[in-house]
Amino acid sequence: ARLPSLYSDFTLQRYSNPDGFAANITAWIDALIKAARAGLLPSDGADRDTLSLRTGETLLRSLETKEWGRPMALRTVIDEAVSQQKMIPYQDYITARKSIHSRKWTVHPQWLFSWGLKRLGLLDSSTGAGPLPTASFVILPNLEEAASNIVKAMGSPSNQIGRIYPMSMFSTEAGKILKSHNGLTESDLQLILTYLARDKSKIIYDAKTVKFKAAGETSSMLSTQDKTIASLKTLIADINEQIAILSTRIQTLSESALKAINNKNRTSALAALRSKKLSETILTQRSEKLAQLEEIYGKIEQAADQVAIIRVMEASTGVLRNLHAQIGGIEKVEDVIESLRDEMGKVDEIGGAIEAGAQGDSVIDESAVDEEFESLERQANAREEEKRAGQTQERLVNIAAVRQTKETQQEEPSGDRAPDPPVEEGSVVEMSVAG
Repeated sequence: ARLPSLYSDFTLQRYSNPDGFAANITAWIDALIKAARAGLLPSDGADRDTLSLRTGETLLRSLETKEWGRPMALRTVIDEAVSQQKMIPYQDYITARKSIHSRKWTVHPQWLFSWGLKRLGLLDSSTGAGPLPTASFVILPNLEEAASNIVKAMGSPSNQIGRIYPMSMFSTEAGKILKSHNGLTESDLQLILTYLARDKSKIIYDAKTVKFKAAGETSSMLSTQDKTIASLKTLIADINEQIAILSTRIQTLSESALKAINNKNRTSALAALRSKKLSETILTQRSEKLAQLEEIYGKIEQAADQVAIIRVMEASTGVLRNLHAQIGGIEKVEDVIESLRDEMGKVDEIGGAIEAGAQGDSVIDESAVDEEFESLERQANAREEEKRAGQTQERLVNIAAVRQTKETQQEEPSGDRAPDPPVEEGSVVEMSVAG
């Protein structure tokens, strides 16, 4: 449903339908950015650029469809992309002296003049902003994303040696990171180098060497040491490639010799074996040379680590020296400690005085406390004595009742029943009191 609108000349909708105009512009810009990132847009060479866009007849043909034809407002889309700083004219970007973030990139599109002529009826309203000129534009979102991924993958080693790359190795590794099957194009490589060096200040480079800056590094020129390390890496990489080629050649010659022997072709077999021996000799020499170069490279890495350690130790020494200077020496420390002890003693003295004052304000009359205690004790004893007297009186009443019952039974005829033994009053009383 969107394609008819996207392929139409929606330039004049800028004022008649602003929302529809903005939606079409956004859709086209996003589509062009993603298509370039995927390597789907045409370029000058055989390889596809992913960080820049080339306008013109070739681009229009690549976007043409049988049903909707060519996009009629593509020039307006490019103008809007530039005004939004999502695209920048290629030559302006490459030749700029300052960072792209320090200026605003603008173009002066022709659609304004064309629109005025259409309003006056002097220009056919079926045409949009005019023919799409041939030009190249840097796609800033793609460039920023690519540069960020490269810095994360290649610029993180803390070792100085690991941050130095020969230009060919940098291009190869960057191509792998960006998943470019044929490596970076010359245009993409130049854009990445310019962006990382000028706009982000992440690298220093020349025609043969690329160096990622360490944190806080402000140098803007490669040193002779940097170039030497890059040359050593290039030489090691070249010898590794030669060894791989020689190993493959030796394997191929062995198979050729065996095939010639099976075919009873003695001359071909001997020639193949001679070539094999020569290749094996060269392979041995290359392997020995590679071992020497790798040993040298290892020593350089070790020396670089030692330099870094010494620099840290020197910096640490300076920090400690400054801190000790701020302290003022051992005598000042002793004075501070002595003063601290004095002040802490004063705190204890003040605390004792405050506590003593609080105790003096709340003095208790101990004699009054003793008198109240004795009074309470007497009251408790009196209550206990009253309780015991009541219990004794109750027992005496019970004894009297028992005696009265016995006497009544003795006055009545009792038959043959033997009389109860007499109860001794004293013993009952004693028992009751004791109980």
